Amino acid sequence: MIHEDTGAFLDALPPMQAIAGLDFGTRTIGVAVSDTLLSVASPLETIRRRKFGQDAERLEAILAERRIAGLVLGLPRNMDGSEGPRCQSTRAFARNLMQRPALAGVPITFWDERLSTVAAERALLEADTSRKRRAEVIDHVAAAYILQGALDRIRVLRAGRSNTEGTV
Repeated sequence: MIHEDTGAFLDALPPMQAIAGLDFGTRTIGVAVSDTLLSVASPLETIRRRKFGQDAERLEAILAERRIAGLVLGLPRNMDGSEGPRCQSTRAFARNLMQRPALAGVPITFWDERLSTVAAERALLEADTSRKRRAEVIDHVAAAYILQGALDRIRVLRAGRSNTEGTV
């Protein structure tokens, strides 16, 4: 199921399972994964896009190997917050993933990815990463930025819920 709201996405997740973040691009899909406590995002790999079926098969393999319980897709909004053709493409990709039998029950949400690639590039430059290496890893590092943003929001939601438990 696709959830526009992070809280609804959190409610759909089973306990103690990791989630993955995707930086969906025209040529690549950056993939990052969380720990089972949903606290830290780690870059994993970059999938070179081919056909949807091949891309989906690789994602299914990653989800199975790592016991991933949910997906966070970076939503490339325009700087004014509006949605353009790239957002439509990302939403269509999510809908197509939901049609796959292996992914049908996996909750999906979106995270505003504005400037995630810029932040990833800056971090790689600060780490004195070579131009060639930056090109190899930028997409899955950007996916980690996207996923970490969602994980930080999840932590805030959980804290808010635990603070209101037991109150009348």
